[in-house]
Amino acid sequence: MTIARLFPSSLGRRGTPKAGGGGGPQTSPPASQAPLLKKGGEVFCLALLLALGTGAFAQYPAKPIRLVVPFPAGESVDATARLVAQSWSTALGQQILVDNRGGAGGTIGSEAVAKSAPDGYTILWGNVGPLAIGPGLYKQLGYDVARDFEPVSLVAILPFVLFASPVLPANSVIELLAYARAHPGEINFGSTGVGSGLHLIGELFKSEAAIQIVHVPYKGVAQALPEMMSGKVQIAFNTIPAFLPHVKSGRLKALAITSTVRSPLLPDVPTMPEVGLPGVLGASWHAVVAPAGTTRAIIERLNRTLVATIAAPEMRNTLVAQGARPVGSSPEELRTFMREEAAKWARVIQSSGARAD
Repeated sequence: MTIARLFPSSLGRRGTPKAGGGGGPQTSPPASQAPLLKKGGEVFCLALLLALGTGAFAQYPAKPIRLVVPFPAGESVDATARLVAQSWSTALGQQILVDNRGGAGGTIGSEAVAKSAPDGYTILWGNVGPLAIGPGLYKQLGYDVARDFEPVSLVAILPFVLFASPVLPANSVIELLAYARAHPGEINFGSTGVGSGLHLIGELFKSEAAIQIVHVPYKGVAQALPEMMSGKVQIAFNTIPAFLPHVKSGRLKALAITSTVRSPLLPDVPTMPEVGLPGVLGASWHAVVAPAGTTRAIIERLNRTLVATIAAPEMRNTLVAQGARPVGSSPEELRTFMREEAAKWARVIQSSGARAD
């Protein structure tokens, strides 16, 4: 509703005589009172606008929120997003509808959100790929992470684990490095595609360990797994859930985790710093961002309810069981985190020569 509709122009002429009207002539206020009346009207208008704005925000969200997941349905990123969205919906008091828009390493769905209205009803389930790797990997990206998104919160971090084939004659990182140096170029490492996080952490490992290993990209874990078990691909990095059952069955070996702390799911597996490679740290991660220009009040409501959702004991236990470390951060902390991640992976991309498919 506009000010013109709230205050019709006839209200501004109360001091003039009405033609043909009863009740006698109406006189204008003294000139000395005019500034006071004008100022009083301005204060009233401002108070009314503030009241309307407060009422509008109090209703947010007044309809379902669309959460864009920039990866296909059924993938691990999608599963985690749906898990969190279900509980987050309860905290917000509105349904959160997951919208899968996969393609180009998550950049297609991310671009769609960047170009959406900043009204709090379209938000992005961000990931290391489109928010930290994509800017350094693609020459032409349809969005700028720092300029086009408002951070909401970091949700969880999933460190990678270095897995090895059972046929590889190495049961530790020390033994693997010795074997690789004695057989340069003979060890293959698999990933889910050129420029993926699993590819780049392999390149970082190769660089920090000063060894010669060969990258073999696959379209997904389902293709890489049989190759590892047969020994065609000797090592690969991945998050814990994908390979954990095969480690427990003895069909794969877990050699180290790319974190500064061990995982409760693999308590006997050392960290990379423990095996002498402190520079080999990296992870997949989940975060929520909104289009740039989203009001601070909406960002704060999204942040407050999301952090509370992540902090709930049942949610934390579920995320930990999936190999994740629940976080929950302020928008400012997420902004700094994304900036540091982008700089880190840009260096790896440049040194490795990785290019988007």
